[in-house]
Amino acid sequence: MSQPRVTIVISPRERFSFTQQNLESIYDHTQTPFELIYVDGGSPAPIQHYLQTQAHSKGFKLIRSEQYLAPNQARNLAIPQIKTEYLLFVDNDVLVSPAWLDRLVQCADETGASVVCPLTCIGKTVNDTIHLAGGEAHIYEEPLEDGSVARKVHEKHYFVNRPVAEVKDQLHRQQCEFAEFHCMLVRTEIFARIGLLDEGFLSTREHIDFCMSVANVGGTLYCEPDSVVTYVPELPLNWADVSFFLLRWSDAWEMSSLEHFQTKWNLTQKDKYFKKRYKRLGHRRHHAFLRPLVRQMPFGKDNAWLEQQAIKLERVVNRWITKRYANKYSNQTSIPHDVIDSIYATDTEYELVKARR
Repeated sequence: MSQPRVTIVISPRERFSFTQQNLESIYDHTQTPFELIYVDGGSPAPIQHYLQTQAHSKGFKLIRSEQYLAPNQARNLAIPQIKTEYLLFVDNDVLVSPAWLDRLVQCADETGASVVCPLTCIGKTVNDTIHLAGGEAHIYEEPLEDGSVARKVHEKHYFVNRPVAEVKDQLHRQQCEFAEFHCMLVRTEIFARIGLLDEGFLSTREHIDFCMSVANVGGTLYCEPDSVVTYVPELPLNWADVSFFLLRWSDAWEMSSLEHFQTKWNLTQKDKYFKKRYKRLGHRRHHAFLRPLVRQMPFGKDNAWLEQQAIKLERVVNRWITKRYANKYSNQTSIPHDVIDSIYATDTEYELVKARR
């Protein structure tokens, strides 16, 4: 058997309960030789035991942390151990399709790309609805009336939320400006030029930061739609899922990430790009977790008052989870209590339930 050219790095995205489906999908649909490193950040005992058993039987490397990990922190634990030409980041809530890896490597070989992403779909129906088919992400400068210059972000997803069948004829290999960490193949040598992933991004904008960093050193990015994977979002199923999900998308982690992005790239903070994202703090928690939960309650469906009360209660829980993590783990993913308190000081946006529909 030929030597593997790729090391697959799996890490938790926002929950643990899809771990088995994800791992089985990769082993069932990957024929080309590969090495695998699994970074397990604080999964509950049953998942931890499952991963230990699978690591022993399949021979992959398991890195275990007892604390929840921010995405880039998890990936950085694996990067220094990569010995292969390529590494492939994939989240633990993704299903892959036959020949997915072969086609990504083929694209990188033929184009010389530093990063290649597949056609990434979303939903419980596999390969049906597009989440990402490449996109645009760069900084541009806009002159202002006072003679100063505003630095802004241009970001665009191609074919987002479109049925694959509807745009199939328009999908073809193309150079693009960003990929997402749901699944991306990376030429390992790029890290010698840009360093490890920036752990200042706790929950958001880490993919934009990485892709712009690659472009800044002359690297290229491609989307290869002949390779298809599907990100499968679901309601968190247990306390370990819920607590990790709420921390991962906490107001504190999102706000910290956005501020870090603005400072690092010297971007205009009052730009609509940031205003939109500040206004949507908590959006993922409310739409992916809280609203489905409320609608399962008696009289919960379309009950705006009940949803308002649930939002207020969830913010209290979210603040507690964030501060508890900061107390327990003194590292760079912890945020000082005074900063956390200031972020949760107002609930004006969270009163506007109808604006979130």
